[in-house]
Amino acid sequence: MLKLQIQSDMKTAMKAGDKTRLGVIRLILAAIKQREVDERIELDDAQVLAVLDKMLKQRRDSIAQYSGAGREDLAEIERFEVEVIQSYLPRALTDEELTALIDAAMASTQASAMSDMGKVMGLLKPQIQGRADVGSVSARVKQRLGG
Repeated sequence: MLKLQIQSDMKTAMKAGDKTRLGVIRLILAAIKQREVDERIELDDAQVLAVLDKMLKQRRDSIAQYSGAGREDLAEIERFEVEVIQSYLPRALTDEELTALIDAAMASTQASAMSDMGKVMGLLKPQIQGRADVGSVSARVKQRLGG
């Protein structure tokens, strides 16, 4: 399980005295625990990936804001956090793989108009979770559906 891997990495970071990495791993575990407490469930790997995806999106937004405000010191901290979070995500999809997944989803749902967007994204989301930015995939599907 991914959660166990993260916990193991936390122990390794503690033993190595890597305080910056340890801090990020603790943030990840806190986010996972928060969701487990809120929903009263034990998260599986797919749900942990969703948490990591959300954290990644937040960090990228922060990087853009900090860079825009000329605070490269804070942006650099966020970039490090992105690196650590990405280390737990599966390999990113290539452009060709993503196009193939979109084509297959559109074919299987027989999507032809913007009203079919929900069906296509519902089918794609579990396949791309943690492997591609959902927002950019959504934009590509929207473009393909003529939106």
